[in-house]
Amino acid sequence: MSLTRRIHIVPDTDKEKFMQTALKIAFATTDMETVNQHFGSAKSFALYAVDQEEAHFLEAAQFGELNQDGNEDKLSVKLDLLDGCAAVYCQAVGGSAINQLIARNIQPVKVHENSKIKTLIMDLQTEMKAGPSSWLAKAINQHKGPNPERFNKMAEEGWDE
Repeated sequence: MSLTRRIHIVPDTDKEKFMQTALKIAFATTDMETVNQHFGSAKSFALYAVDQEEAHFLEAAQFGELNQDGNEDKLSVKLDLLDGCAAVYCQAVGGSAINQLIARNIQPVKVHENSKIKTLIMDLQTEMKAGPSSWLAKAINQHKGPNPERFNKMAEEGWDE
């Protein structure tokens, strides 16, 4: 199986700053509006950057035809595509895929069939504002870079090289 089509939106300079603090979230979808795919057999993904206030579409990726069972290679292409994502929303996900996603710090999130992507994004933003769950808090901490003020604090405490 291979990645057959990938459309990536290049952020403008205003969005670049947003991208430094937003979480990258993937959705298994064929129509780019609803989550309607099992992770392993997903024919396409929509990727978004999401923070508490905004969400921006980043890219769409489509995959070629694949055999459903016994084809572990189908996961490697998808996992590579999702590199840097905090989570992937899908209808279902198998045990092998869960292990591989978790190893890459990607949280699999199972949702009901035909859940609207816009609604899922709004729910995620609400959770970010209200106090994130354990997986979301972990993702936020992993994806935000080191505090640029950390060296100033060390200097104030009297640290020397």
